[in-house]
Amino acid sequence: MRLPFLFALHLFVTVVAQQPSLAQTNGSTATKIRDLVIYQDSMYYASFPSIVRKADGDFLLSFRRAPDRRVVFGEKGNNHVDPNSYLVSMTSRDGLNWEEDPELLHAYDFGGSQDPCLLQLRDGTLLCTSYAWAFLRDDGVQNLPTPNFQNRPGTVFLGGYLLRSIDGGKSWSKPIYPPHIEPEVNLDPMGRPIPAYNRGALLEGKNGRIYWVVAANDQVAPRRTSNYLLVSDDQGRSWEHLSTVAKDEEVIFNEASLHETPKGDLVAFIRTDKYEGQSVIARSSDGGKTFSWQGMGFKGHPLQALRLPDDRVLLVYGYRYRPYGIRARILNPECTDFATAEEIVLREDGGSGDIGYPWAVMLDEKRALVTYYFNKDNGTRHIAGTVLEIH
Repeated sequence: MRLPFLFALHLFVTVVAQQPSLAQTNGSTATKIRDLVIYQDSMYYASFPSIVRKADGDFLLSFRRAPDRRVVFGEKGNNHVDPNSYLVSMTSRDGLNWEEDPELLHAYDFGGSQDPCLLQLRDGTLLCTSYAWAFLRDDGVQNLPTPNFQNRPGTVFLGGYLLRSIDGGKSWSKPIYPPHIEPEVNLDPMGRPIPAYNRGALLEGKNGRIYWVVAANDQVAPRRTSNYLLVSDDQGRSWEHLSTVAKDEEVIFNEASLHETPKGDLVAFIRTDKYEGQSVIARSSDGGKTFSWQGMGFKGHPLQALRLPDDRVLLVYGYRYRPYGIRARILNPECTDFATAEEIVLREDGGSGDIGYPWAVMLDEKRALVTYYFNKDNGTRHIAGTVLEIH
């Protein structure tokens, strides 16, 4: 179905004036070609994209959309958690020219949805993971079971879910709820154990198994999240908790994206807290049964990894420090040179730290499109992209 646009101005695929290639100045691994605006509407807060190339060659982009409360309701600001947030999608034949209006992908029954994360399986099946928050009035908050997690008073976490599509994203299944995993201590507003959740790229392994690094609140005070591995052998219909990916007494681990190397290692790129903003890599050489983690020596979050045609890995991440922007590194096929790979600056003109969440896809054998959400001068949050030529 088409979504209303409330008399707002849409700006689609607006090519930003050509800039000197920041990517090229830091090495010869990639050249920045241009930036573009994929979706912008002053009435909406658009964020947290993911993108895949479908079996028919078209590109499918998903993101979370909510009212821009500063514009629509005259409120002082926006929050990443909103009762009116829902998942939308857009398609493009070439990855550069996009349709005008997003389509509704999913609106959750009992709250606002976040961070749609797409995965296309080898047979063309699409998966989309997300998670949701419920918004309770005061009399409902008084009845909440404990423990629970509230982003702010009355905003209560519901946990994760995923959707499946077997027709290229034209229609989606009802929500599939992954299992609650034992380390998670919180309950949802109905008193049920929270189903597993996380933001980040899932992986279909060479063996056909699907891997998903999820987060769990495994400690209430002080609050701490750690990362765990779920696996599915039936294309996402059911899941099993296999192992612990990253856990520490001090470091907090959460949003994570997975990659499989040519040798078969499972590599997770993880966002952290209480670790000086440093990104983390966790590696398994036994099919996900055990992992070891280490800091990568640079700041940025969250991260996503794209396999390039020559098996190198384009690792993209947001940079929420001055100058705010989007950055990347091109790693060797086994992802062992993360500490020495040159940093590629894609954008450094962000209007605040409320940007990022990049997700990349190949346009052709030489060019990649990195999508992300962005703002200029702390204005409208929109979905943007940067086209890179890979060397």
